[in-house]
Amino acid sequence: MKIAFQMDPIGAVNINADSSFRLAEEAQARGHELFYYGPDHLAYQEGRITARGHDMAVQRVAGNPAVLGPLREVDLADFDVVWLRQDPPFDMHYITSTHLLDRLKGQTLVVNDPFWVRNYPEKLLVLNFPQLTPPTAIARDLDTIRAFKARHGDIILKPLYGNGGAGVFRLDENDRNLSSLHELFTGFSREPLIVQKYLPAVRKGDKRVILVDGEAVGAINRVPAEGETRSNMHVGGRPEKIGLTERDLEICATIGPLLREKGQIFVGIDVIGDYLTEINVTSPTGIQELERFDGVNIAARIWEAIEAKL
Repeated sequence: MKIAFQMDPIGAVNINADSSFRLAEEAQARGHELFYYGPDHLAYQEGRITARGHDMAVQRVAGNPAVLGPLREVDLADFDVVWLRQDPPFDMHYITSTHLLDRLKGQTLVVNDPFWVRNYPEKLLVLNFPQLTPPTAIARDLDTIRAFKARHGDIILKPLYGNGGAGVFRLDENDRNLSSLHELFTGFSREPLIVQKYLPAVRKGDKRVILVDGEAVGAINRVPAEGETRSNMHVGGRPEKIGLTERDLEICATIGPLLREKGQIFVGIDVIGDYLTEINVTSPTGIQELERFDGVNIAARIWEAIEAKL
C-alpha cells in the first residue's frame, strides 16, 4: 500500500517513544511505501487534495529517524491510507486540515476519520458519557467556574484544546489563584476552559488505555513525578506496567461501539481511578511503552484493523 503521514517534523521524534514513528516502522516492515509531509504543506488545488513532502524510509537511529527523498508534490487521492498524526493544539489550522482531508472520503482511508476527529475532540467527546466521568464543567465565564470550585473545592483547570499536560493547574480548597489564572488564559485565547473535580487517585497514576477499532488492547500507568500534579510523560510522568481492571473494561465496552462506528481506529483514553477523563483521538500516544511492557505488537494490531477496511 501507499501510506502518507501528516505529522510534526519527523527529525525531532523520539524513536523509543513516538507512536507515529512506530506506526511508520510497522508499515514499512509490512512492505508498504511511506510518504511524509507536514500539515503546513497540505493543500486544496482546483478539486484535488495535495501535499508537498518526501518519500520516506524510517530507521531506528537516534537523531536520524528517517531517510527522506527529494521534495515532491503528490495527490493524496492516489494513496491508500493517510494518517492524521500532528499534535494539537486543536486550533483552526488543525480543524482546516480535517476539512481538507475529509474531501478524500471514498478515495483514500484517513485515520482517524477526520470528520469525527473534528467533531469529537478529546475533552468534549467525554461529555457523551457523564456516567463515566468526574464532575465536569466547560466555560469561559469566571462566575461559572468559580461556582464549580465552590461546589467541589479541589479542582483541575486546563485549556479545552491543549495537550501533553500544558497549562494544567490544580486549585485546592485553599488556593486563591483562580481569578488570576482565568485572566491569564482569557488574555491570550478566546477558547473556553475545562474544569474537573480533582481525583486524589491520580497520585497512584493516570492510566492510558489503548483501543484499536473500539477494542481495548492494553494499558500503561503514568505516575506523576514528585511534587507534580500532571502525569503526562511529556512533563516527566513515569510509565509503569499495569493491567486492565473490570472498570477499565466496562468503560471501554461503553465507548467502544461509538469509536468503531465513527472510524476512530487508534484511540487512547485516560482513566484516573474509576473515572474516564479524556478520549484522545487526534494524536494518541503510548504504543511503544505498551509494547515493551506487555510484549505485544500493538502497531501490527492497528495495521490489521486498517487493512481489513480496505
